Amino acid sequence: MTISRRKFLVLSLCSATSVVVASEARAEEPILAESDEQARRLGYREVATSVDRKQFPAYVPGQDCKSCSLFQASTDDKWGDCLLFSGKRVAAAGWCSSYSTM
Repeated sequence: MTISRRKFLVLSLCSATSVVVASEARAEEPILAESDEQARRLGYREVATSVDRKQFPAYVPGQDCKSCSLFQASTDDKWGDCLLFSGKRVAAAGWCSSYSTM
């Protein structure tokens, strides 16, 4: 099956536009606040080193969201999606009690 040059260009532009729209929509997702109910239950902190080690003894220095298997972003990103907090971005430097390296 051959495709005309015009149809190829239209399809290419549509694909490029959808990628731009998707990335802009992702950037609009709100940032998870430490005061969020679920965040409080899981001990989420935007900066892992501020975790209360008495309350969360499972925390080990060096653990952070960017090294967690639930974090959904490039390791260079400062914020990303987490499978636990859908629709809200978490700090790559953050931590919560559901930290996992699976």
